[in-house]
Amino acid sequence: MNEALWLLVALLAAGGGVAAGYVFRKKQAAARLQSVEILSQKIVDDARREAETLKKEALIQAKDQLYQLKLEFEHEGKERRAELAQVEKRLSQKEELLDKRAEALETRENELSRRETSVGDKEKHLEKKRAEIDQMASQQKEMLERIAGLTQDEAKAQLEESVVSEARHEAAKTIRRIESETRESAAKKSQEILALACKRYAGDYAVEKTVSVVNLPSEEMKGRIIGREGRNIRAIEAACGIDLIIDDTPEAVIISGFNPMRREIARLSLERLISDGRIHPARIEEIVKKVSTEVEASIKEAGEQATFDVGVHGIHPELVKLLGRLRYRSSYSQNVLQHSIEVAFLSGIMAAELGINPKQARRAGLLHDIGKAVDHEIEGPHALIGQDLAKRFNEKPHIVHAIAAHHEDLPPETVLDVIVQAADALSGARPGARREMLESYVKRLEELEAIANAHHGVANSYAIQAGREVRIVLEPEKTSDEDAVMISRDVARKIEEELMYPGQIKVTVIRETRAVDFAK
Repeated sequence: MNEALWLLVALLAAGGGVAAGYVFRKKQAAARLQSVEILSQKIVDDARREAETLKKEALIQAKDQLYQLKLEFEHEGKERRAELAQVEKRLSQKEELLDKRAEALETRENELSRRETSVGDKEKHLEKKRAEIDQMASQQKEMLERIAGLTQDEAKAQLEESVVSEARHEAAKTIRRIESETRESAAKKSQEILALACKRYAGDYAVEKTVSVVNLPSEEMKGRIIGREGRNIRAIEAACGIDLIIDDTPEAVIISGFNPMRREIARLSLERLISDGRIHPARIEEIVKKVSTEVEASIKEAGEQATFDVGVHGIHPELVKLLGRLRYRSSYSQNVLQHSIEVAFLSGIMAAELGINPKQARRAGLLHDIGKAVDHEIEGPHALIGQDLAKRFNEKPHIVHAIAAHHEDLPPETVLDVIVQAADALSGARPGARREMLESYVKRLEELEAIANAHHGVANSYAIQAGREVRIVLEPEKTSDEDAVMISRDVARKIEEELMYPGQIKVTVIRETRAVDFAK
């Protein structure tokens, strides 16, 4: 009984403990559940706050981007408005320019209509004068027929008969003269050939050219050189006295002329104009004047260089300048300055071999052709002209006499005279040194210019197109348009009477009036 009671008590105690443990665990689980709910609520709240923060940041970024886009749009709109304003300004300027041009065109049209009216009146007046002149000519012809007792046809017949007879007589004289000259030149040529075979001399060829080539940076430069309606090329040819040839040669133009100095001035002027880029008649004249001055300076330098090369000192400065001018002279196509230097060296060599002062011989040889520097300005043989020049500038008597005697215009008196004469012959006679045809051609061109320059009112004259044309520039203040017509006819008749030439020669007379003023 007691054991049963203790067992019951034990069972009840165990049951109570179990019940108490269950209640405790239940309370503990409830507490844990509450803690988890609190944590989850906190996590949710944190997530909600973070989402709100991200939302605010995204909204701020969106507003910032929108503001930046708005600023860019306003800047672009401002630039567009500025461009539009510039375009409107340019359009307004063009409208003003077009209005001014329209006014100028209208003024020009009015002026042209006025001139047309004036020209029409002048034409009517000229027609009336022409009719009066024709009537007067008819009356004068009838009067001449009555006075002469011959009709017009009879007078023509007599004149033709007289002209034919005179022409036949002149032709006969010309034929006889040509035959005589041919026989003389044939004998002289045969002697020269024999002499050249005996004294061949190896030296540089000294044949002058009659053309120069100027290279161009591009083909379009040819059009700028020609100019509008050819005014630039005409200005260059008129200022320099040369013939400018522009053909299919790529990036090059050719300067043609018989005078080396004019050709050099034209070459340097054209190169300056091409380099400068400003090519118009006024600039052309300015450059040509400047280059002409520089060429004069280069002439003096050439004379000084020649004296230095030969080793001759103490020559008068004027003689040095004249010596430099020989650079632009030629004798039978041989450059006279180079020929003089060569004669000086040959004279020095021969003088040294003969025991004579070589310096004196070189001096005489260098100056022997000094007269050719001015023989186109002074009448007489170049040897005697050179004698006068050397005497004027205090050269020693034996040097002066050697200059005068080198072509036997005066008889040789000393060994120095003979040495200079022999050196001159040797320099000119060597193979390739001279070409007689070119010298006669140049002489004919100079004679053409001399005939043109002999007339009153001629400013300049140039033989161009290889002597097939003479271009004469008149002084407008001293001549009239009628004078230009008469000068062209007179020059043509003079050429026919005095010169021998193949084909025909065109005579062009230019009279140009210019009005120049300055805006201040």
